[in-house]
Amino acid sequence: MTNPEAVIFDLNGVFLQSRPLSTRVSEKFRVDPDQLFSKLKTILKEVRTPGEKPDEIWNPILQMLNITRNEFFSFWFSGETLNPDLLDFARELQTQGIKIFILSNNFAHRTEYYRRHYPEMFTLFNGVYFSWETGFVKPDIRAYQKLLSDHQLLPANCVYFDDSPENISVAGSLGIRSHLYTGLPNARQIMVLECKEGA
Repeated sequence: MTNPEAVIFDLNGVFLQSRPLSTRVSEKFRVDPDQLFSKLKTILKEVRTPGEKPDEIWNPILQMLNITRNEFFSFWFSGETLNPDLLDFARELQTQGIKIFILSNNFAHRTEYYRRHYPEMFTLFNGVYFSWETGFVKPDIRAYQKLLSDHQLLPANCVYFDDSPENISVAGSLGIRSHLYTGLPNARQIMVLECKEGA
């Protein structure tokens, strides 16, 4: 096994941390979190894919909370925080000659917010992949294949961190060295082992 050439990270739940949106919404607006999650899941299935989506697609949630779309997005996105320690870890990996990538299921409004508020992510990483731009929503195997192909990476030379067991399983089926992200200390330990095994 060779030393890792690249590390691929999921974004939300890894680099960006937050309390569950359904919990936060339930506390502020006094609505059923399960009902909200059900509506949000249906909407995200559509907005995470390419193409212009009508504003009305968000209406089931907006009517439930009695707020505007911009108010909802502001509440949602502002509750997420970038993990500066993980960002420093990514920089450390790059000093070792390892490329860093983000592979995320996401939609246009959210990524525009990230580009405005967390520009360092986009200048630091060697590539940032969002499903609404690529057309491939994880765990679609093509999401991983596109990134590998674009950068001429062999799966066995890549390490992948995600907080979704399903995504980890699919990436692993390609031969990517895949690990469930449970926090920075564990990720550091994993990378030490990955580099030792590749030495």
